[in-house]
Amino acid sequence: MKTVNIYTDGACRGNPGVGGWGVLIEFEGNSKEIFGGQKLTTNNQMELMAAIEGLRALNEKCIVNITTDSKYVMNGINSWIKGWKNNNWKNSQKKNVKNKELWMKLDELNSQHDVKWSWVKGHSGHAQNEIADQLANKGIDSL
Repeated sequence: MKTVNIYTDGACRGNPGVGGWGVLIEFEGNSKEIFGGQKLTTNNQMELMAAIEGLRALNEKCIVNITTDSKYVMNGINSWIKGWKNNNWKNSQKKNVKNKELWMKLDELNSQHDVKWSWVKGHSGHAQNEIADQLANKGIDSL
């Protein structure tokens, strides 16, 4: 099975506001950059979209190392989602999970691969995270 490294970031100008997502995919010395944006969104939605689009770009089952600077995405996919699914997509306060549709899509794509999630501090000089950040801003500028 192929091993792929994916670096994701989301950005928003205003929250909510105009937003973008960016993804850097690395495989066997090659890289691919993808990005997109939405006119009215939130930073968390763009962080989720980056992860979704990164996984969506894969054409076959892979071992995937995803690096995000979003603790929301990291904690959500590794911890919170199990409880949300068990509680019919309600959070610990018995309220509907925010961004439920995006979480459901990410969960579906995540289950199609062998994924390891890692967190990196944003804007800390991590080269691939900086590229993902630039791509997310390119997503905003493309609107």
